[in-house]
Amino acid sequence: MLRPAGLWRLCRRPWAARVSAENPGRREITSGVSPRGSTSLRALNIFDRDLKRKQKNWAARQPEPTKFDYLKEEVGSRIADRVYDIPRAFPLALDLGCGRGYIAQYLNKKNSLETEIPTVSVLADEEFLPFRENTFDLVVSSLSLHWVNDLPRALEQIHYILKPDGVFIGAMFGGDTLYELRCSLQLAETEREGGFSPHISPFTAVNDLGHLLGRAGFNTLTVDTDEIQVNYPGMFELMEDLQGMGESNCSWNRKALLHRDTMLAAAAVYREMYRNEDGSVPATYQIYYMIGWKYHESQARPAERGSATVSFGELGKINNLMPQGKKSQ
Repeated sequence: MLRPAGLWRLCRRPWAARVSAENPGRREITSGVSPRGSTSLRALNIFDRDLKRKQKNWAARQPEPTKFDYLKEEVGSRIADRVYDIPRAFPLALDLGCGRGYIAQYLNKKNSLETEIPTVSVLADEEFLPFRENTFDLVVSSLSLHWVNDLPRALEQIHYILKPDGVFIGAMFGGDTLYELRCSLQLAETEREGGFSPHISPFTAVNDLGHLLGRAGFNTLTVDTDEIQVNYPGMFELMEDLQGMGESNCSWNRKALLHRDTMLAAAAVYREMYRNEDGSVPATYQIYYMIGWKYHESQARPAERGSATVSFGELGKINNLMPQGKKSQ
């Protein structure tokens, strides 16, 4: 569980804030991140991060922004469940890409202490974390890292700011997310315009995620997938909700505008191929959940190769080695 020492909430910003050392009211924060304006040589520039910030800001200014939070609240609750499955205290935690506190609200509900967990909000960028090495006992992230251009470097920074024996628990969209919408748009655009362009942002494959976590330095990895299916009256209602979530496509290679006929054809294809018995249409959100630990000498480690005292060939004789009382249970 979390102790009342605090939860730092990292909100989106298009770059990492550089704190001036001349201001006596604020202290300089050193970290292992690159300075503003620099990028990793290996990074792919897939997403327009400035456009994503504008999409998020637009969604936050809507009259009823919380009515689009149902998916993020559900995933946030599942992240909180995973935190409380670990029987230890985390004095200081970081919520990376916190939004409106989708994880923190459930951590407070499940907290056994009477007081709420104190929080501090920080404006920064997931790609440039402004924290010192070995700062946090726990880092959580829910549905934020799929918009990061350099995911390997972001995971390395998370590993950098964790204390030894600290844990990272995250969730991000998987490759089969919104496959119904993707197929419908591709079929309609191909039929009406003679070809198609990507309208759903690319996602990380699950078999790559474990490799990226391991390369970032995490061990004792756990990666599992889940699917959340939400029913909508039609394709246009789904797209309206995606816009309200701030999850519209921001890939550089996106097509800015679709013809009206193509959109109507896509809605018809969607309904014809995936319609439920009650007339609604489903949208599938595939979620990858990941857990990784930073190494500490107290952690359990596999035995040295060749140190086994029993071979697999002798497992068939295990009943002969067990006491008679245990056999009958």
